[in-house]
Amino acid sequence: MTSETRKLVFNDQRALQLVLGAPAESKRVAAELERATGVSLHVRGTEVTLAGKPEAFDLVERLLRQMFALARTGRPMRPTDIARGVEILSQDPDAELTSVYDDVVITKGGGKSISPRSLAQKRYVEAMRRNALVFGVGPAGTGKTFLAVAMAVRRLQDKQVRRIILCRPAVEAGENLGFLPGTLEEKVSPYMRPLYDGLYDMLDGPKVTRLMEQGVIEVAPLAYMRGRTLNDAFVILDEAQNTTREQMKMLLTRIGVGTWTVVTGDPSQRDLDGREKSGLNHALRVLGGIQSVSVSKFSPNDVMRHSLVQDIVRAYDRDARQRAERREGRRAAAAKSTANDGSSDGSASSRGAS
Repeated sequence: MTSETRKLVFNDQRALQLVLGAPAESKRVAAELERATGVSLHVRGTEVTLAGKPEAFDLVERLLRQMFALARTGRPMRPTDIARGVEILSQDPDAELTSVYDDVVITKGGGKSISPRSLAQKRYVEAMRRNALVFGVGPAGTGKTFLAVAMAVRRLQDKQVRRIILCRPAVEAGENLGFLPGTLEEKVSPYMRPLYDGLYDMLDGPKVTRLMEQGVIEVAPLAYMRGRTLNDAFVILDEAQNTTREQMKMLLTRIGVGTWTVVTGDPSQRDLDGREKSGLNHALRVLGGIQSVSVSKFSPNDVMRHSLVQDIVRAYDRDARQRAERREGRRAAAAKSTANDGSSDGSASSRGAS
């Protein structure tokens, strides 16, 4: 395909440098952009020349101009913003990056804000604002639990709820609580660690401790929810793929007046006994279409950890698809073999009768 060029001129070199990074970093940013779009960048002062696939020029120009406008407002630029911007505009060419990056869920101590970093995260945040029950479903590292905790803290700060309840099923990779040393609280703590981590990232340690002592924040195993009615609370059920159908129904029927509930999980990482059916998959199937219930789905492209994690998730997904195709092929072959055996038996019987 013929390579073409397009020249863009920006009127603020400092803002352009914020978008592309310092000279050493700009080479890496340009290389990532070329891998994603097939368009290379050549920068001289305030002039940027695009070269490569002309069909991708419009996307790259929209990206650079929107990022440039954000930089001129004083917004801090992250090295990953360019890659995230490409993903967002590839999914929705009319998307406004400002509406994604500047949608602040909560501002932490020191002025650092927590905002969506992908289109899927933006839709997830909007769903949590609108709906009483939200399911966040997808691979690890997509921000499902982190953003849910941020939204919970925000609603608590805004006095929209009186308490936060964070729970998980105490099932992990085949381990059993009875084999862990210590008191019940000490046994449960490792299972709750990801939820504690989110809380301590939003609030300073002494405040988290004080709120937990006052019962404003509760972190507990799912079993502790039985028999309760949860009013005026923000409830997060994490690792929901490890719930049974009965446990999921139990939690969802605890929802009281003024309560918001977020259920997060990754169906591909189920640690239940093989005989148990996942309550998450069942809930997604039976609750579809109910008003005020929303499902936000994440893909490997939404993984916010090291880029290697995206590749790992995709590799496992590809392996799962291939194994499913092989199983389907074996079933089809077995069905065909059974049909042929039946046909042969019928022919033999007919010959014997004649």
